[in-house]
Amino acid sequence: MSMATRPDTPSPAVHAADSHGLIRVQGVRENNLKNVSVEIPKRRLTVFTGVSGSGKSSLVFATIAAESQRLINETYSAFLQGFMPTLARPDVDVLDGLTTAIIVDQQPMGADVRSTVGTATDANAMLRILFSRLGQPHIGPPNAFSFNVASVRASGAITVERGSSSKPVKQTFTRTGGMCPHCEGRGAVTDFDRSQLYDDSKSLNEGALTIPGYSADGWYGRIFTGCGFFDPDKPIRDYTETELHDLLYKEPTKIKVEGTNLTYEGVIPKIQKTFLVKDREAMQPHIRAFVDRAVTFTACPQCDGTRLSEAARSSKIKGISIADACAMQISDLAEWVRGLDEPSVAPLLASLAHTLDSFVEIGLGYLSLDRSSGTLSGGEAQRTKMIRHLGSSLTDVTYVFDEPTIGLHPHDIQRMNDLLLRLRDKGNTVLVVEHKPETIAIADHVVDLGPGAGAAGGTVCFEGTVEGLRAGDTVTGRHLDDRAALKETVRTPTGAVQIRGANAHNLCDVDVDVPLGVLTVVTGVAGSGKSSLIHGSLPADAGVVSIDQSAIRGSRRSNPATYTGLLDPIRKAFAKANNVKPGLFSANSEGACPNCNGAGVIDTDLAMMAGVSVPCEECEGKRFQASVLEHHLGGRDISEVLAMSVAEAEEFFGAGEARTPAAHKILGRLADVGLGYLTLGQPLTTLSGGERQRLKLATHMAEKGGVYVLDEPTTGLHLADVEQLLGLLDRLVDSGKSVIVIEHHQAVMAHADWIVDLGPGAGHDGGRIVFEGTPADLVAARSTLTGEHLAAYVGA
Repeated sequence: MSMATRPDTPSPAVHAADSHGLIRVQGVRENNLKNVSVEIPKRRLTVFTGVSGSGKSSLVFATIAAESQRLINETYSAFLQGFMPTLARPDVDVLDGLTTAIIVDQQPMGADVRSTVGTATDANAMLRILFSRLGQPHIGPPNAFSFNVASVRASGAITVERGSSSKPVKQTFTRTGGMCPHCEGRGAVTDFDRSQLYDDSKSLNEGALTIPGYSADGWYGRIFTGCGFFDPDKPIRDYTETELHDLLYKEPTKIKVEGTNLTYEGVIPKIQKTFLVKDREAMQPHIRAFVDRAVTFTACPQCDGTRLSEAARSSKIKGISIADACAMQISDLAEWVRGLDEPSVAPLLASLAHTLDSFVEIGLGYLSLDRSSGTLSGGEAQRTKMIRHLGSSLTDVTYVFDEPTIGLHPHDIQRMNDLLLRLRDKGNTVLVVEHKPETIAIADHVVDLGPGAGAAGGTVCFEGTVEGLRAGDTVTGRHLDDRAALKETVRTPTGAVQIRGANAHNLCDVDVDVPLGVLTVVTGVAGSGKSSLIHGSLPADAGVVSIDQSAIRGSRRSNPATYTGLLDPIRKAFAKANNVKPGLFSANSEGACPNCNGAGVIDTDLAMMAGVSVPCEECEGKRFQASVLEHHLGGRDISEVLAMSVAEAEEFFGAGEARTPAAHKILGRLADVGLGYLTLGQPLTTLSGGERQRLKLATHMAEKGGVYVLDEPTTGLHLADVEQLLGLLDRLVDSGKSVIVIEHHQAVMAHADWIVDLGPGAGHDGGRIVFEGTPADLVAARSTLTGEHLAAYVGA
């Protein structure tokens, strides 16, 4: 703070209000943090570094940001707090100097089929008002342009009471909505491949239905066999037309099965209501696999996939309907909005133009407002959430970012850095969890956690400037200036997968041969068409194992052992050694502690106050009955095995009495992807983003397939871990697999045998192949943005 003073007078003492320039954190013990204490300067850019799992998110999100939000929530009345998420106070001794925290994390946006980029950012709401005011012909209020609002008409008598008398009054009610009545605002209609729903040579009692969860002895099976509309012992191919219609399409009908009142509904409407209400990205893997086999989605023939009714599409401004506006690339839509000179809606146009310009500024100008929010990558979702904060007049707030450079080409990282610095220069405190050296380099202050991950991390290894970090002897400091060199020799392809005429999304009839038997990297700026080319155009018969960025879904009962299937061979080994049933060794089944139902903790709900979780007194947090813990394998009980790290368990199940080859193989894959420090029973909800990505990679490595497609596997990886990932990719290729990686990290590009570069820009400025060849050729040519950045990276 500068003060105007005369040279001959001494500077006045610092005002007491200006002495609070630090966020002081003392004695944090959240997750794996070991009594951590740090002092973070306010109104500066602080970057938190460290290997994946070292405790960065525990310090920044679970402590600083969580406590700030909790304190703000406490300023509201108890009534309002009852509607808000309840947050417990973090396990910390002192948290001083906090300011209001605005959190921009990587959590995927709502994957509901009705959620789009426009609805998630309020841009659609402003467009609807604009068309309701200026659209010709005028069709109604803003709701008339909303694909989530159905048109309703109703009439009838209502009773009006006046004084001691009441009389019926006839009323008519209408609401004009913009929803297409045919597809109900989804933009797509479904068709079913019946051969994937049932085996017509079998009867229902023989398990004819092949839908997940519809087994003959399950709940749905009992409804179908007991409904009385068809013979459950007759093969489906012998059904009459009426019986087949009742099985597949019957409307909801009340029935009684075994004395219980139930509602029977045909298979297809049931699937539509249970499976298809979710976006494909939000489905469980086995449900998604079934939907991909059995259901074809085609654009609704009535609205051409726009989701809007004919009336909503008929109202136009300067020849453009709201459907046309939402389908435009946002950078083009921003130009169109600026061209509207209408004084009557000037504030609305200014606000809408600012929102659309923010998209362009943040590098998302290639999106369109009708893009389903479930299809956005983690990086795109995070930047979409940033939109509402750009240009905000708020100052002295704390912005918290979780790896904002995820999914960004090196060309775009500079733009993101400028945004972070702009937020700081307005007087805000900016906290960033980051691995990219380009962003670490602009920090005013660095906090490096480690030295390892999990139990080996959780301490502050360094606190200070970037120069100090470089000079310090920490894992991050040593690897900050790492540069992967170009390979001297590249592998020779064993064949190629031909892609011809690819035109998904922004692709311009792309023809490309993707080589097999080598490490191929597909690169290009964000929005250039990489995912569309690989995920959308690879032939279905190529034997592809795809590992994308979608989040792992799991409750606190899920852990690495359950997710990878590791627990099955462990339970069987315990059961065989003790001559009991495998179900006893599951905390979600017969072996669960009856007091806490296998959760290990007892939760007490305190209404609007944060709930309290205390370890179960009966099982002492071990989750199993005492009788189960009397059974041992190799001298350990099941709770002790789940408390082991992957590295310990690999040794334990590799030899001796506990030798279990099936478990050892899965543990070997977990160690290969750098998760040797993870505890087998650690809840999935406590894993970091990078850990979840690698856990998914380890799981998919077991699948049979000749072609592995990895979508940005360096997401959430520390500089020191990238080298290990490159070793893993090499081992996959050397074992006879073909590996295709969609990636922005220059170390992976430099390590590739073949590069396919898309561009030259994003959206309709991209969608073309701008380079195919070896990394050395790309660096020598410097003909593309990627080539220029890769050349600078390798120092060529």
